[in-house]
Amino acid sequence: MKTEPMLPAPAPVRWSTWALLAGLVLLVIASFATLPLKWGEFFSADAVRTSADFLHGFAPPELATPFLMKVGVATFETLAMSAIGTVIAAFLGALLALPASGRFGHLARNATRGVLNVLRSIPELVWASILLIAAGLGPFAGTLALALHTVGVLGRLFADAFENCPPLPAATLRINGARPAVAFLYATLPQCGPQMMSYTLYRWENNIRAAAILGVVGAGGLGQMLKYHLSLFQMQNAATVIVAMLLMVAAVDGLSYLLRRAMTR
Repeated sequence: MKTEPMLPAPAPVRWSTWALLAGLVLLVIASFATLPLKWGEFFSADAVRTSADFLHGFAPPELATPFLMKVGVATFETLAMSAIGTVIAAFLGALLALPASGRFGHLARNATRGVLNVLRSIPELVWASILLIAAGLGPFAGTLALALHTVGVLGRLFADAFENCPPLPAATLRINGARPAVAFLYATLPQCGPQMMSYTLYRWENNIRAAAILGVVGAGGLGQMLKYHLSLFQMQNAATVIVAMLLMVAAVDGLSYLLRRAMTR
């Protein structure tokens, strides 16, 4: 008679884990207790009626051909901002990932990771607000803002990928007389390449959304159109811009998913 294998005993939970969970629960409770949340006013009949009137102003979306052409140009501008910003960030992030992965010593590793932490800790909107002063209104400042923030993100991800890469193939080449640069190009980089490309495509998805928002501060694209028409209470025109944003993000998300799936098989 066969006996089923015994499952191992569950790992004991330390008291510090319970203390952390209790602290998080208390923090959430304190957050709700201290915020002046007016749920009754939010779900009141007057609030529902006002919201319904506001949303009714968006219908139907503006479909005039001249306006749709303007939306198409702004959509292309938003796509260009996100694509160029991501490409620049991927190139610079890969360069900074080399010292950040510890290949040039601990001092260079800590200094480079500090720079990457600063770059990614500042949101794209803040970067755009700063760069608009130097570069002026338009998509150039938005592209630079996306690139600077994404350099910090991709540089850190690429550095972690290099550190976690199995060292045996590169060590084998080094033992057989290959130089460090050759071992990196022919052993480490091919192993990390698909993962790095997956990170880059995922950040491109995020930059599409960010580029659509950066226009609110004057960085061009669909966001700038949306801010303009909302400020003039041209709700039907704003509805068309919002629909264009949704379609663009959905299309890029689907394309990026297919590319990442094809590369990681």
